Amino acid sequence: MSADPRRWWALVVLAGAQFMVIMDTSIIGVALPDMQHALGFSPGGLQWVFNAYVVAFGGLLLLGGRLSDLLGARRVFAIGWLALIAGSVVAAAANGPALEVTGRAVQGVGAALIAPAAMTLLMVLFAGQPNELPKAMAFYGAAAPAGGTAGVFLGGVITEWLSWPYVFIIYIPIGLLSLLMTPALLPAVPGRKAGLDLAGAVAVTGGLALAVYAIVQAPQRGWGTSTTILQLAGAVVLLAAFVLIQRLVRRPLMPLSVWRTPNLAGANVAMTLLGAAWIPMWYFLNLYLQQVVGYGAFPSGAALVPMTALMMILMVGVTGRLIARFGTKPLIVTGLVVLAGGLGVLSTVRAHGTFLADVLPGSLISAVGMALVFIPATMAAIGAVPPEQGGLASGIVNTTYQIGSAVGLAVMTAIATSKGASHLGDPHSLTNGFQAAFIGAGVVALAGAILGLISLRTPRSAPTPDPETVNV
Repeated sequence: MSADPRRWWALVVLAGAQFMVIMDTSIIGVALPDMQHALGFSPGGLQWVFNAYVVAFGGLLLLGGRLSDLLGARRVFAIGWLALIAGSVVAAAANGPALEVTGRAVQGVGAALIAPAAMTLLMVLFAGQPNELPKAMAFYGAAAPAGGTAGVFLGGVITEWLSWPYVFIIYIPIGLLSLLMTPALLPAVPGRKAGLDLAGAVAVTGGLALAVYAIVQAPQRGWGTSTTILQLAGAVVLLAAFVLIQRLVRRPLMPLSVWRTPNLAGANVAMTLLGAAWIPMWYFLNLYLQQVVGYGAFPSGAALVPMTALMMILMVGVTGRLIARFGTKPLIVTGLVVLAGGLGVLSTVRAHGTFLADVLPGSLISAVGMALVFIPATMAAIGAVPPEQGGLASGIVNTTYQIGSAVGLAVMTAIATSKGASHLGDPHSLTNGFQAAFIGAGVVALAGAILGLISLRTPRSAPTPDPETVNV
């Protein structure tokens, strides 16, 4: 199979899309106080500027992956960007809470279409080049954590020097540029002529969205309240109905046979627990820097740059060589153990701590763990499925990471709050809460390593790429 001469430029477009999609989850954090004042959000309603995006993104990822397979990945990629641009326009121009939340939800819909389509396009471009695929995955994988950290940094810069609408306006020219380059650089992947399982799509989207909604609301509402219990029960019923529908219909949204793909289930478990450990670490580290160490928005974002830089260096320059030498399973297990170790170090943060002594060592160790897990787990999840199911597998692995992130953050928030993290202005109580969250996230990462060791299989034989060809 001849290589597409445009593949490396196409990779820039795809990695840029992944960067922007993940950045959209974090860029609004610093701007929230200004948005609350300008738009009249209540303290409880303000969280929906973040949650509306997460619920739409996490709830629709699986559908986005299936649409990518059925309609063609390039077409869905472009539709996703149109939705993200439209949502950005609405969010930037909003004059009240309802319109703002609507814009954020539309942004989430766009992200749910872009992410799985981008992964499918990457596999189409590089699946026939086994020596280049690890390097391509490294660039793409590094874009996700880089986007998360860049969002904090850019959010601080934009909010301080411009105003809050610009955290949304920034997506408009970038989205238009991506749409302009899409037909020129990305391959036209034909869709499959098959009907869409509408009942299955409604059931799984409703179930996932309801589960994420209940989980992100539970820390404020209470895990034992009747509302939370009923919402979670409803989500379980919808997801059970989805599984039943997949067994009965001729052309299911998610053929259950896909789970017989080697390592798909094990890799998704690893991605779920990676998200459940990593996102709380990043979230509470940022809170510790601002609420305990006393950093402002801009210095706090800058303090996370060393962690991001190390992740990108390792993902681009080292992870591909390690995959070629050891395979995916050893890296996934080792990376989760290293991440647990980094979180253990962060659990020793002090009430009068400093960046160099309390933040930098643990954050760098955690970055090494993340760099070792993210790309191998993604490759293990999608590498063995047939091309026509690439979008589906990508949607599944993206969904599990997002759901794991939402669940992990909600649970660790509850733990931190119970240990004193709600006592603003009291550095000792805050630190106690953050320490508990770091310990909880470390336990999750260690559980992921144990489950990965048990569930992942090492292929009997596999071609070993030349390490020199997968190193930048």
